[in-house]
Amino acid sequence: MNTAISDPRTTFLLGAGLDVLHQESREWLETTSFWEDEMKFIDKLLHRSEPLNQDLKAHKEMMESLHHLHDDFLNQLIEDVIEQEQLLARLERKEKGLADWDYRELHGRLHRRMDIMRKDFRLFKKVLFGYVKSL
Repeated sequence: MNTAISDPRTTFLLGAGLDVLHQESREWLETTSFWEDEMKFIDKLLHRSEPLNQDLKAHKEMMESLHHLHDDFLNQLIEDVIEQEQLLARLERKEKGLADWDYRELHGRLHRRMDIMRKDFRLFKKVLFGYVKSL
């Protein structure tokens, strides 16, 4: 039987006040901004030198593809966090048709995506650094 184990931090945070969730979103934007800087560094690192070995050339192409994929995911994640913050602003203005739960549900999904991005990006950097060491 497959049962999903929820992260207790996520469960706790989703019951927290909107100000706490807003603060976490602001932290996500800081984190993603740092990741953007890392992506720029990785881009320079990948284009620093051309490998002579054919296997390393193929590896470099794979690394560049992964880099662009992560960059695309990161940009979409940033856009989604900003949209979530805009939803919060609309909630605070008490726009009709919006519920507190809409924001909390979106926040929970973004929390899971941030965790996935954090893990994937860490793994990507580990592989990238192994590649750079081999040059």
